[in-house]
Parts: sequence; structure tokens; C-alpha cells
Amino acid sequence: MRKLFLFFLVFSSVLTQAQELNCTVSINAEQTGQDNLQVFKTLERDILEFMNETKWTNLNVKNQERIDCSLVIIVRRIDSDFFEATLQVQSSRPIYNSTYDSPVFNFNDRDFNFQYTEFQPLNFNPNIYTSNLISVLAFYAYTIIGIDADTFQEDGGRAYFELAKQIVNTAQQSGTTGWQASGNTQTRFRLNQDLLSPNFGEFHEVMYNYHRLGMDTMAQNQKQAKQDLADTLELMRRMYNKRPNNFLTRVFFDAKAEEISQVFSDGPQVNIKDLVETLNRVAPTKANYWRSISF
Repeated sequence: MRKLFLFFLVFSSVLTQAQELNCTVSINAEQTGQDNLQVFKTLERDILEFMNETKWTNLNVKNQERIDCSLVIIVRRIDSDFFEATLQVQSSRPIYNSTYDSPVFNFNDRDFNFQYTEFQPLNFNPNIYTSNLISVLAFYAYTIIGIDADTFQEDGGRAYFELAKQIVNTAQQSGTTGWQASGNTQTRFRLNQDLLSPNFGEFHEVMYNYHRLGMDTMAQNQKQAKQDLADTLELMRRMYNKRPNNFLTRVFFDAKAEEISQVFSDGPQVNIKDLVETLNRVAPTKANYWRSISF
């Protein structure tokens, strides 16, 4: 079980070097009409190696503790060394005393445009903007690690969100879409800004309570765990009341809506009338999931 706790950083001098991510990569280039090009296979391999072989932190991570995640890249257009694409980023974490992996992060980046020449090295330096490809990949590596850490320790991901912010600040100089404060509200800039904002402290509280106090205790006492989950999800109303239709609420439910509907539609019953009302209020776009919850 992963224990990505922030205090491990102070022991970095004695930790064994290990990689943090267990990432799968898939590239779909059908829209280009040239999906058989060798460059797509080379790119897929290079990204896979970059994500899995880069040492992102000083944490001592055992092989079974690596974070399961995936990148699905849809290439819409290729022009010489320029790629116009979208990127679906997902991650999950195991639940104690079970074989179940709980989805933690599910984000669709619509502005993943980059230049890539086959066999070019992908080397990351946090202080230098090398390419949009490297910056985007590194940004999501730290975001994945940060969100995962949030599920194990209260506000445990902040240090990694700060590292992601450093990438944002460096990449903004390129003028590439996705890094800027203006324009599309579902950008990497906005995601990172909100993850670090004190206005959305409930998000981090929910991530910890949901997983450690709810899902991780499900095998011990399912009814109590479900009640704790219901109580935790009520915190989303508080965040919604402060910032209606805020971005992080959407980020949370994009990963969790299906799981929530399944958890509360099976097993011992708890009183969730207020919860369903809250879910419909704060995440109305997921109403089809909430309708499946019986109470």
C-alpha cells in the first residue's frame, strides 16, 4: 500500500531511489488518417519510459506502492513534427483489505499540442522550459502524485502541487495554450491554481476522509463506512455554496460519480436522502448516476 507522506522528504538522503508511477500509455491516431506511422509507436514508448523511469520525488516507493495511472492521447492532426492532440489522464489507488482499485483522478486535457521529433530525448529540468510535451507530462506526474498523497494524508499533496505550479510558471513563458490564466477555464493553470487555493480546502479534506475514513474501512464495517462517506460528501455542498459550479467539484465527480452510485446502491442501507439531494445540487451533470441510488 502506498504511503506517500510528506514527512518522508526529510529522510531523502537515506532513501532508496525508486520510481513513483506505474503508468500505461496509449496513442490513438486514427483521426490523422496516418495511424500506422512509426512515429506514433516511438512516441508512445518514449512517453511510457519518461513517466515510469523519471524519479519524481525523494520518496522510498516499493514496486507494489507505485501509483497506477494511464495516459490516453488522441492525436487529431500531425504536421511534420507538430502534434495536435487531447490527453485523458487517469489514476487510481488500492483500497485496504480488498482487491479493489478506487479511481482518484480523471481529467481530459483538450489542449495537448506539442512538437516531437522521433528519437528526441525527453529530459526533465524543473527550472527550464524544454518543450510543451515534457512540461505537460511532468505537470501531470506531480498532479497525480499530489492527488494520490491527498488520499493518504490530510493536505498531503501540497508539496507536489507546488512543484506542478513551478512547471506552470516556467511553461507560461512559451505562450502555449493550457498554461495561461485567461481563456478556457478547464486548463492546467486553473487546475493547479484551484488545488493550491485556500478557497477549496474542502476538496483536500474530502479526498482524505473519503478514502481513509470511508473506503479504507469498508471491509471492517461496511455500514459505518458508508455513513462516513455520506457525511464526507456533504462537505461538497459547503464548497459549492462558497463557489457554485467550481472546477474542483467537477474534477472530483468526474472520477468518483460511478463509484459513489455503486457504493450507495449495494450493501447495508444508510439514510442518504440528504446526500442524494446534495449530489443533485452540486453535480447535476451526473444526475444519471444519482438516479441509480436507491434509498
